[in-house]
Amino acid sequence: MQVRDANATLPEFEFTIQALTESGAPVTVLSISQPYGGLSLTSGPATPLRVKGDGSRKIVMTVRVTECGKVPRNAGLPFLDVTLRNTRAKEAHSYILGARYARDLSTALEVACGNEIR
Repeated sequence: MQVRDANATLPEFEFTIQALTESGAPVTVLSISQPYGGLSLTSGPATPLRVKGDGSRKIVMTVRVTECGKVPRNAGLPFLDVTLRNTRAKEAHSYILGARYARDLSTALEVACGNEIR
């Protein structure tokens, strides 16, 4: 994960993830979501998107605060849910993105909601 141009004045931030395939078969990223009410998550390119076999693809994610009353008070281990499909199977995975993502998420929440989330 790589955070890009985090702006402390907006209720959103962007980060880039990279989808990699290790076999010759292509994989389709069907969906990418997050579990918190009050936050929206969009990807560019939009899902579903295809990752070529033995290849990689960068995906820019934007997290935006949409409703302060529903945002998490403590997003200590925020994660993304990703649904993947190849020719043999469809699987759902959860990925914990770590401290950098948690810090930037907390900053966006503070900017958007201030004392409402304390």
